[in-house]
Amino acid sequence: MREQIPNIITTARILAVAPLCWLLWHEAWGPALAILVVAALSDGLDGFLARYFGWRSRLGALLDPLADKLFIVSITLVFGLRGHLPGWLVWMILLRDVIILAGALAYWRLHRTLEMQPLFISKVNTALQLLLLAITLVHVAFHPLPPLTMTGLYWLVGITTLLSGTTYVLLWSLRAIRSTRDH
Repeated sequence: MREQIPNIITTARILAVAPLCWLLWHEAWGPALAILVVAALSDGLDGFLARYFGWRSRLGALLDPLADKLFIVSITLVFGLRGHLPGWLVWMILLRDVIILAGALAYWRLHRTLEMQPLFISKVNTALQLLLLAITLVHVAFHPLPPLTMTGLYWLVGITTLLSGTTYVLLWSLRAIRSTRDH
């Protein structure tokens, strides 16, 4: 049962997405920030438990990135619809994830195997996207930041989103070509 603790924590993080988005939409900034902080801490905790105690599972390997993506996409959509993030960046983040998901499904359908391994640039991109969302919350709710700071962060996230998405497309295309050629 202890081995399932990281999965339970990750599932709780997934279940927190809807209330968080509702709070953000209704500008209940304090409770939204509290959920965001708890979610971020729980993400670190479940990863630590899985690595330190060896409580890894196939389910956890699927749930953890799903929870991250669900958080990022949902909050990005809310902030985008409320006008707190530029539309081009919202579309870029969403399109990258749709392309990666479609590519992964296509690869799995062709080869009946799929082992996702996050790339370093993807980890950097995820961290920057989460930082952007947290800073955006602080910016709109508590303390407006200089426009140059926000614009710089938008561009940094945009560049890493583009690099990450392009790298995934290239790598998985090469894998698919190689795998097809080998069969």
